[in-house]
Amino acid sequence: MDFRLLGPVSAFSEDIQVPLGPPKRRAVLALLVLAEGTPVSAERIAEALWDTEPPTHARTIVYGHVSALRGLLSTEPAAKLATEGGGYTLHAPPESADVWRFRTLVRRASDGPAAEESAALLREALGLWRGQALGGAGDTPLMAAAADRLTEERLAALEQFAAALRACGQGAQALALLRPAAERHPLRESLIAAAVRSLHDADRQAEALDLYHRTQRLLAQELGVDPGAALSEAYLAILHARPVERPAAGRSASEGNTAAPSEAPALRPNTPDAAPPPCLLPRAPAGFVGRTEDLDRLTETVRSGSPPLSVVTGPGGVGKTSLAVHWAYAHAGEFPDGILYADLHAMDPDGTGPQPAGVLHDFLQALGVAEERLPADARAAEHLYRSLLTGRRALVLLDNARDSAQVRPLLPGTPGCTVLVTSRNRLEGLVATDCARLLPLERLAPEDGVRVLRTVIGDLRVAAEPTAAEELAALCDGLPLALRLAAARLAARPRLALRAMADDLVDEHQRLSLLSGEDLGVAATLRLSVQQLPPAGAQLFRQLALHVGSELDGAAAAALSGLSPAGTRTALDELAAAHLVEEWTGDRYLMHDLTRLYARSCADGADPAGLHRLLVHYLAAGQAAAAAAEPGSQPCAALPPGVSPPGAPPVFTNRAESMAWYVTERANLTAAVAAAADAGHPDLAWRIAVHLWPLIVRQVHDGWEPTLERALAAATSLGDPDAESRLCSLLGWVLTENGQHTAALEHLSRAPDLAVRAKDPRGQVIALINWAAALERVGDLSGAGTRREQAARMAHALGHPHTETLALYHLAAHCLSAGRPDEALAHGLRALDIAPDQMSDERRVLLLDTCGAALQRLGREGEARRCFAEAAALAGPVGPGGGPAAEHEGGSAGGHVRALAG
Repeated sequence: MDFRLLGPVSAFSEDIQVPLGPPKRRAVLALLVLAEGTPVSAERIAEALWDTEPPTHARTIVYGHVSALRGLLSTEPAAKLATEGGGYTLHAPPESADVWRFRTLVRRASDGPAAEESAALLREALGLWRGQALGGAGDTPLMAAAADRLTEERLAALEQFAAALRACGQGAQALALLRPAAERHPLRESLIAAAVRSLHDADRQAEALDLYHRTQRLLAQELGVDPGAALSEAYLAILHARPVERPAAGRSASEGNTAAPSEAPALRPNTPDAAPPPCLLPRAPAGFVGRTEDLDRLTETVRSGSPPLSVVTGPGGVGKTSLAVHWAYAHAGEFPDGILYADLHAMDPDGTGPQPAGVLHDFLQALGVAEERLPADARAAEHLYRSLLTGRRALVLLDNARDSAQVRPLLPGTPGCTVLVTSRNRLEGLVATDCARLLPLERLAPEDGVRVLRTVIGDLRVAAEPTAAEELAALCDGLPLALRLAAARLAARPRLALRAMADDLVDEHQRLSLLSGEDLGVAATLRLSVQQLPPAGAQLFRQLALHVGSELDGAAAAALSGLSPAGTRTALDELAAAHLVEEWTGDRYLMHDLTRLYARSCADGADPAGLHRLLVHYLAAGQAAAAAAEPGSQPCAALPPGVSPPGAPPVFTNRAESMAWYVTERANLTAAVAAAADAGHPDLAWRIAVHLWPLIVRQVHDGWEPTLERALAAATSLGDPDAESRLCSLLGWVLTENGQHTAALEHLSRAPDLAVRAKDPRGQVIALINWAAALERVGDLSGAGTRREQAARMAHALGHPHTETLALYHLAAHCLSAGRPDEALAHGLRALDIAPDQMSDERRVLLLDTCGAALQRLGREGEARRCFAEAAALAGPVGPGGGPAAEHEGGSAGGHVRALAG
């Protein structure tokens, strides 16, 4: 397992990204990694997760995140999340964390090696950084402080790196990292000093002096101080330095002072009449903001590539062209022999674009070849093009490439030239044959999205409605095109409030139409991407209009599309290559909101049978997950008569795997219940819902009521007493646990009779147990006791150990509350005696805890301590709460087990 904190918090297993889930779970993982094998208490984790007083159920939430992480790590033999020392400890090889590797490299560089070795070590250390430390893990004070400490370590290493390069006579090489860091930390004098010295080493004295004077003014305005010793010494060094010698005209670079390869003189005529080097760039993008880290990565990618061939890839509207052109203008001085640019028009509506031969003729003319000397033969044009660029330092920017074949004829044959390609496709062919370096361009961060709005509508309107501005940025999916279209709409309507615009965009039915302009729009951009898809990808994209959520895996995609597993993998690869879905892990994909809305707008072309196949797939998968979560329990419901799954359901080898699947698929499963009800499949709606019970009992306070109410309505519409009984029982218990006792009793009082009508005695037992729990909450202890005794008698008659242990536990708990510890102990011991081998540890903990409490009240302290110790060994630190009965006889206490003390 590879844990990465120096950027967005992430984890990789054999180069496949692990789906960590929400920000709070990422924060928990970050804390455990930073602790380097020492325990982290639940209180410390709670402090990191909330910037205000943690909620009363904070420990339950913490345990849920720890449990989910434990499930994700369960297949990694070298990584284990243990409960010890009053907290949680991540046991993993130290080198599995990028933070450890970074610190080790910096420490080795500080131990006194030669300057060249020190620079190499620090270059490797800084290369581990992928953005803001602890990204995506929340910004609570504790997490922000941890991120600031890591940032401080990076800046110190960067300054050390610059010093090592200067000692090697290569100070200019540090500029790519120093300049953006200096912009983000304009008052850090040691950093500014390093940047000033590196600018001087690059023979850019004017920029060095400008940076010094800007910092001098800023220090005076913000802090009222003058520059300190480090910055002042850097300034004086520039003033007293001798001019840098350059090779005289006609001398080779090998004579006298030898320039680095990136500073070699241009091989072009050095006469007053020589034509200026070509620059075919389009105009610079107006209002370009943010993307600092992407620009830095592009610079690093270009300079480290051999050959220097880079592909900026990303979805339509993400700003690939703007980034490439902005970078080209910023680095134009590095290409003294010119910049060649061609828009390959891969996304023209008719699917055509300029042929390589035509682009070559344009390039040859720009390089000074007269019209009458242009070769008619395409191969001859390629040879002449590469000959003219031999020995030159030029940039070739190929925009909107469709595929690798379109690019290859336009590649120079000399390593001195840099090639930058933009494409909606990943152009993996160029990677394989030409060693291209891919630079995936992500969507804009929220703060940069707001900056885009500022550039169009001004600071005052954004400052007046900051929350609405953030919501607008989120609704535009971080796509610069969508953001600029939204901003253009606001600019044309100066009286339109940002809040009103955000509220309009919330309506999914009109979002795409609002994000369109006079001659462009998000829908048009996506349409062009879809038009270029191969057949399998096009078929799957049409079916994605029917998907119930925004994420899916290969099995769900196969169910939707009706393709074979191999065909589905091909289709997903095609969609991912076109950035119409985003690959999160090896078999999980995300469709961003605007893409999802566009797919739904094309629903007329989808095969409606795909939705039914998808719903059946989720039902079959839910059955498999429930069986693994509570082995030995009776299935909640079978597939409807005559229905079979579209493919083999997933296989879960243990409870942890099944619970991790539930957490990952929760949004899809709850959406599937609503989609089934809306599409006229009530028999699927209620069945999918009841198979959610293993997750519901562990996350009972997590807003399940709307989903269960939809499922109950579907069951009622069928007139199926078995379905109604199960839903009434489960929904009633959820309402009880959330304090809605009146509504709970309304459902629970119906459940036993419905189970009788359905001829389901086990369901009647569960209904009685849950009804008793609700009666107990409203103070009717006598009614609760009567129903629990009845449930225990019925369960014994059934001869089903799972059902009887559950009923005996609840009866024992009632006797304990009623002041009858001897009866409670007898029921608890009986339940432990008949418990099946596969009974969950959670249920066993509850029974041991109840027996221990009964023994304490009977004065048998030694026996009580042994019960508590055995329970504690099984439970570990877990959340508070009582144990519910689930919707069928195999219900468990789930995560609602009290923390036990020996």
